Amino acid sequence: MDFEIPKSIKFEHEELHEELEEATMESGSVGDAAKAVQEVLKPHFLKEEEFALPPLGLLSRFSDGQITLEMKDAIAMAERLRAELDQMLEEHREIVARLKTLTETALKENKLDYVQFAEKLSLHAQTEEEVLYPAAILVGKYLKLQFEK
Repeated sequence: MDFEIPKSIKFEHEELHEELEEATMESGSVGDAAKAVQEVLKPHFLKEEEFALPPLGLLSRFSDGQITLEMKDAIAMAERLRAELDQMLEEHREIVARLKTLTETALKENKLDYVQFAEKLSLHAQTEEEVLYPAAILVGKYLKLQFEK
């Protein structure tokens, strides 16, 4: 079964990707710093959209009491997230470090839109660490318990 990433999260990823893409079009050090962020962010987002975020699409169905056999696939996704969590968090640290460079560069060049973007993306990573990743892991644990009954 394919699980849809919640639209709000999918939209936020798309918006962040578009803003970063715009920053990479800048000439000089801001563009170079943005490209360095993109280098690690793009594969990270792909992994998130493959297995870390899709289980979250089941939360609203759970609140309605819906559990179906097709949902079993989300257990594997959540377990993969749990297994790769240290790597995902390391990628976040690398992204945030590169965002710091982007921020410093953008401040020097008085390109405050990119400073704001870097802050937004850093906060997004923090939200994933504090809320989204744990919730996705809990989806898997919850389903596992439901199917063990």
